[in-house]
Amino acid sequence: MFDGFELERVDVGDVTLRVRHGGSGPPVLLLHGHPRTHTTWYRVAPLLAERFTVVCPDTRGYGESTKPATDGEHTPYSKRVMAADCVALMRRLGHDRFAVAGHDRGAYVATRLALDHPDTIRAAAILDAVPIGEALARCDARFARAWYHWFFFAQPDKPEQAINHDPDAWYGVPAKNSPERLGAENFADFRRAIHDPATVRAMLEDYRAGLGVDRAHDEADRAAGRRITCPALVLWSSRDDLADLYGDVLGVWRDWTTDLRGHAIDSGHHMAEDNPEALAAALAGFFPRTG
Repeated sequence: MFDGFELERVDVGDVTLRVRHGGSGPPVLLLHGHPRTHTTWYRVAPLLAERFTVVCPDTRGYGESTKPATDGEHTPYSKRVMAADCVALMRRLGHDRFAVAGHDRGAYVATRLALDHPDTIRAAAILDAVPIGEALARCDARFARAWYHWFFFAQPDKPEQAINHDPDAWYGVPAKNSPERLGAENFADFRRAIHDPATVRAMLEDYRAGLGVDRAHDEADRAAGRRITCPALVLWSSRDDLADLYGDVLGVWRDWTTDLRGHAIDSGHHMAEDNPEALAAALAGFFPRTG
């Protein structure tokens, strides 16, 4: 995986992130979702590295990055804090301004990057997500049935017990997640993560923050009329349920952005693994190629 990329640990303040980076050209940051690690990008990153400097971290709590202690509000796992990690990481690597793409939970970090750091983010690609505050405001029985894990993961202790009892069963190994589908090395990294109780707890803290502090941040931005001011690209998987839940996906994002485009990708939810060529082409056509 990641031929020509460097693998290192980077201290960004109160956490250390595991990160791969390589390529040349304008910098782009790729952020994974749950329950993946940065290796989910193993087929996309080399394609982008032909034109861009590509940085792929494990976000805090995930993979082999630091898993800090939490607090009563789950603030250490808020997307605002994760976004600040990303800014610090990119600056440590010499990039003061950069583009970002985030998938699933990483999409919420990318959204927060664009909202909190408008002078830093040149372009933001949001993959398979609508804003957390928007999802919760629109929540109905269909959403609760399909995305019940948001609410289960927010409960204390019980989700840890359920997942750690049999991580493979919980995460669909091998029926949904197998070496053949994910690629052998990516699968091995994913499986190490889900079998680490500390990583499981940290991933759940991400969701607990989502229902509280992250929602509050989104609602404050909406009340203040803040929008993403950089170009925004929204992509969603044609064989997942985002369009089923929201119909006009771009319509959901219109009030959150000033320069919006987007379309579906022919894939299941994990588009970086299911259709890396189409995803890389969409990102390469969107990211700024100079500067």
